[in-house]
Amino acid sequence: MTLKSSWVETANSATTQFPLNNLPYGVFSTAGLPPRCGVAIGDYVLDVQALEADGFICFGGAFKDPSWNAFMAQGRTHWRDLREKLTNLLTEDAPECERLSAYLTALDEVELHLPIVVMEFTDFYASKHHATNVGTMFRGAENALPPNWLHMPIGYNGRASTVVVSGTDVVRPRGQTKAPDAGQPSFGPCERLDIELEMGAIVGQPSKMGTSVSVEEADDMIFGYVLLNDWSARDIQAWEYQPLGPFQAKAFATSISPWIVTTAALQPFRTSTPPREHTLLPYLQERRPMLFDIDLEVAIAPHGKAETVIATTNYHEMYYSAPQQLAHHASSGCAIRVGDLLGSGTISGAEKSQCGSLLEMTWGGKEPITLRTGETRNFIEDGDTLTLRGVAKGDGYTVGFGECVGKIRPAI
Repeated sequence: MTLKSSWVETANSATTQFPLNNLPYGVFSTAGLPPRCGVAIGDYVLDVQALEADGFICFGGAFKDPSWNAFMAQGRTHWRDLREKLTNLLTEDAPECERLSAYLTALDEVELHLPIVVMEFTDFYASKHHATNVGTMFRGAENALPPNWLHMPIGYNGRASTVVVSGTDVVRPRGQTKAPDAGQPSFGPCERLDIELEMGAIVGQPSKMGTSVSVEEADDMIFGYVLLNDWSARDIQAWEYQPLGPFQAKAFATSISPWIVTTAALQPFRTSTPPREHTLLPYLQERRPMLFDIDLEVAIAPHGKAETVIATTNYHEMYYSAPQQLAHHASSGCAIRVGDLLGSGTISGAEKSQCGSLLEMTWGGKEPITLRTGETRNFIEDGDTLTLRGVAKGDGYTVGFGECVGKIRPAI
């Protein structure tokens, strides 16, 4: 697929993240007006709420509230209809273009908000390189992967209450830790603060309690994807995680990018999960490609200083896809809800430069990385800003997610 032309001139650049091929969904506000649903096009956001109010589109008042939940609940037919209608309204020869220009606001003049009401948040552990690295550090190379890892996507239920939009500062968490040579634990600020480079899948259709869904059905249930940073307190995690897994070490913040890139926009970039050591059980087997070819990067900037890109990788490194994760999640009869958010787990490649966490980049803090400023980092320091970026590259166009940014403030 090649670049589609729009009457919004900035959408026709090969470098814009928001061409007509993309049309990602978000929630924005402007001075003096409340948050509302919009779609990014070039350097602008198109006011979807106003479009419906003025009769350009009609989806039963789905955009009255400042979230995409009500629209997602309407189902795939409406998802397709809205994308088709917006494409027609924004294409270069659209007859309504002069009238529609009044519904555009420059992106640099808006504030962006969470695009959905997050109902539940589940985080997975589904990159083989990441799981092998972490397991080797904690348990040795011979026991790096748990016995179940090659057979199912491992995950845990996180906290929806602390999922925040890009640009939200994150306060360094406090918690209970125990040094190896200490007789008793202590309580205080986290000293090994980390990121996790992930993709987030947003569920747009529900399942009923007591039922399951196939991988193909799960793929159809996913509305779109965001960048996701599951901030992690590694020292708190090391002390608390046995036997039930992450708790406070993950509960304090999870950041997502503000734009939902729809599954429809990502269709040209589909790719398959890697070959298996063991044949997966039938309920997890894919019958079509379920991953996407999305370039990812992580950058860190000390307070007031230039950033350094510290990692580059790709979403296709995942061992399990989001539809496989969702199918596994529902396999017990767990009810899935509109607005559920699934974190992919940290995305790491085979090389050190492709690691999606500082825990791996510095091998547990033993091998600090050097920034372009000359400073070194074992883990994140107060004042540091972490930025995740992701783009899928087509024939003369780019489908982007914007940025997922968070700055660390000192512990309270």
